Amino acid sequence: MGARPHAWVLHVDLDQFIAAVEVLRHPELAGKPVIVGGRGDPSERAVVSTASYEAREFGVGSGMPLRLAARKVPDAVILPVDAPVYTEASARVMETLRAHPGTVVQVLGWDEAFVGVDVAFPEATARDLQREVLERTGLHCSVGIGDTLLRAKVATEFGKPGGVFRLTGANWMAVMGERPTKAVWGVGPRIARRLAAHGIETVAQLAGADLDVLVGEFGPRMGPWFRQLGRGEGTRVVDDTPWVARGHSRETTYQQDLTEPAEIEAALGELVTHVLADVAAEGRPVIGLTLKVRYVPFTTKTFSRRIRPPTTDPDEVVAHVLELAAKRDASRAVRLLGLRAEMPMPEDARDGHTPTRSGW
Repeated sequence: MGARPHAWVLHVDLDQFIAAVEVLRHPELAGKPVIVGGRGDPSERAVVSTASYEAREFGVGSGMPLRLAARKVPDAVILPVDAPVYTEASARVMETLRAHPGTVVQVLGWDEAFVGVDVAFPEATARDLQREVLERTGLHCSVGIGDTLLRAKVATEFGKPGGVFRLTGANWMAVMGERPTKAVWGVGPRIARRLAAHGIETVAQLAGADLDVLVGEFGPRMGPWFRQLGRGEGTRVVDDTPWVARGHSRETTYQQDLTEPAEIEAALGELVTHVLADVAAEGRPVIGLTLKVRYVPFTTKTFSRRIRPPTTDPDEVVAHVLELAAKRDASRAVRLLGLRAEMPMPEDARDGHTPTRSGW
């Protein structure tokens, strides 16, 4: 294992992964609109985890309320989330990528990974990987080719579904220059709005932005970083060091609104129990907590605090969570509660090589 620059970075992204796994389990669903979310019951409060391309044609997307998705596609097949099955399918894909000679694989999640290779013709390697993944798992994938991780990740969008696309310093501006800033990995809608307030609306404008303006808006570290994203620059290091969680979180959407203090306290107690069990398995203390509260109908607030000194004492964590909960608007009904516990990173943890604030 290790980390070093490679001649090429490939970003392998499985097409409609969860839906595709379900179609493999149920071949009769091929060609039909398939939606996966919650417990598969659109009368319950839940969101779409993924949708097949046939369902996406009707405007269904990840994160959409399941009830709304069912209205958009009345004849869709709606299935419950089956995480263990998806985890197993993902593991087979990653094993296939690692088995290809000369690859270094950095897993990003269930359905995507960076693959570092030193070859003369990366398109040929990309096609080989697509064929091997299909033969061994029955799943299709798209592959982005880049000379940085960022360019490889963005390139994949131009190859979907099932294709291969190369994006390098030579064609970055020609392909991306006139696109909106949020087309770049690492620039979300909120950041895009802040950039637009300074007249920075396209990738080309971000690449050539006045550094003083960016530093003034985002600070001395993030300002230059956003301009670097606009230029498609960054590391070409693919790191296969095992991923280590920075934190653990759980959240629950309640089928009936929580209105009574006792209900909310009991719900928080259940969340704390699950999160602490996850943290205990890591053997690291809690250094930060974030409580998410979603009020009726759909307003979300978060409350955070640092924990000093770090603690592994469940009673201390519960006390901190209750203090955070006391900051919520007690006059409003609650439809979702979430809790995240952050832990210190081990000294040998992977350095952040992806364009996100936390790296991993």
